[in-house]
Amino acid sequence: MAASHALAPAPPATARRGQHPGTALTVIAATQLMVVLDITIVNIALPHIQRALSFSTTDLSWVINAYTLTFGGLLLLGGRTGDILGRRRVFIVGVLVFSLASLLGGVAQSSAWLLAARALQGLGGAIASPTALALIATNFKEGRERNRAFGVYSAVAGAGGAVGLLLGGMLTSWLSWRWVLFVNVPIGIVIALLAPLYINESERHPGRFDLTGAFTATVGVVSLVYGFIRASEHGWTDAVTLTAFSLAVVLLGAFLVNERRVPQPITPLHLFRERNRSGAYGLMLCVAAAMFGIFFFITLFVQEILDFSPLRAGFAFLPISAAIVTAAQFAARNQLRWGPKPFLVTGSVLVFCGVFWASRIDIDSTYAGGILGPTLLFGFGMGSIFVPVMLTAVSRVAPHETGAATGMLNTTQQVGGSLGLSILVTVYGTAGRNEAGRQVGKFLRQATPQQAARFRASGKLPAPYSSEVLVHGIATAFRMGLVFAALAVLIAVFVIKVPRVPGGAGVSPSGGGT
Repeated sequence: MAASHALAPAPPATARRGQHPGTALTVIAATQLMVVLDITIVNIALPHIQRALSFSTTDLSWVINAYTLTFGGLLLLGGRTGDILGRRRVFIVGVLVFSLASLLGGVAQSSAWLLAARALQGLGGAIASPTALALIATNFKEGRERNRAFGVYSAVAGAGGAVGLLLGGMLTSWLSWRWVLFVNVPIGIVIALLAPLYINESERHPGRFDLTGAFTATVGVVSLVYGFIRASEHGWTDAVTLTAFSLAVVLLGAFLVNERRVPQPITPLHLFRERNRSGAYGLMLCVAAAMFGIFFFITLFVQEILDFSPLRAGFAFLPISAAIVTAAQFAARNQLRWGPKPFLVTGSVLVFCGVFWASRIDIDSTYAGGILGPTLLFGFGMGSIFVPVMLTAVSRVAPHETGAATGMLNTTQQVGGSLGLSILVTVYGTAGRNEAGRQVGKFLRQATPQQAARFRASGKLPAPYSSEVLVHGIATAFRMGLVFAALAVLIAVFVIKVPRVPGGAGVSPSGGGT
């Protein structure tokens, strides 16, 4: 008997789940905050990065794109990896990769070095983020406890972008642009140390990695997003733009064919057969497209038109963070009472109203009169959506496919945001060029010969006229954003049909829901 006990495999390490659920949730939420805020934290630091590493204006955009494209493109693989190898294990690896990449980016001495580090950050985020969301289902009981955990997670995920803008302004103003990357390193180390102690490991589901699916999905999405970004700078008839779109169509088509044929696909296509889940994915894609545009263009407006400093620009986004957190907590507490549908509809309508109000922006708009109101409406709308859309997306999903379902939800958010922003930037650029032509004519009619000569030499309009161009482009982009917001409303009203059960059983995030 002694020998048999000696030869028996050691029991798997268990987390102190029952004793410290708050710590487990803090570790998971902190990871999501770190991953999400890194999409925006570098925005305010971009001018400093440009001067330090000699980026051109065009190449500077890839400091953002290298992260979001890698992150969005690899999320599906990250979710599947957690299902097969164990979510806690994969979660820790993703956090460590993210932290290492942040350190490498912080010490970057060239533009290529920084872009490679940002892409590696995206890889780490793609591994950690879907497993973090799936770990909530592993570590919290179905019902009120899990709904509350989703509420905290959703508040962090929703506010992360605005927090990143604030933190980026503070770090850039007080220390250096390098600290917008260094800040992740100690946080990541602490998370990696605490995770084995307080987070419960999931059951491993033996299987194969769908490498063909991962490659075609990732490169296809990257090519699609790159095509839109390229079109914003070089036009729709540019040879590289057309090649990027063609490659995206071929690869994404190959991805769909592959997923139908392989026995263990990276994205089980039957997940889309359930109407509510497909609606949740579509809703998240549309609201993310509007969200990325709001953050990008409002940041541009307050710094270029209102002349806010980086720190003041960061503080300007505090109200939207508070709105997201408040609405997300309210939605989480009342899911069992009202169900997800009322929150999805109300949230989508608020997002639409916020974008519509923002589209009325003009050169005379102030922060209090033209920015605060739209961003508050938008924040309350986003906060109302996050919890119910997550619960709807993972409802009635088999436990071994939770990672794939949450990975797809994260993918639709990142890809939707990247695609939406690139489309809005294309609209902004086209409207700006047209307005620039009108402003040039207006300027030359009023300019002195010396002013006209300086303009012809530099090609730059003086401030009053260039500001008109900028604001006109932003307002036009927001009008395009109304299309995404309107689609979100239509999906929430007509596609998602989650019933509200008397007594409030709610939506089950892991099968067997109401």
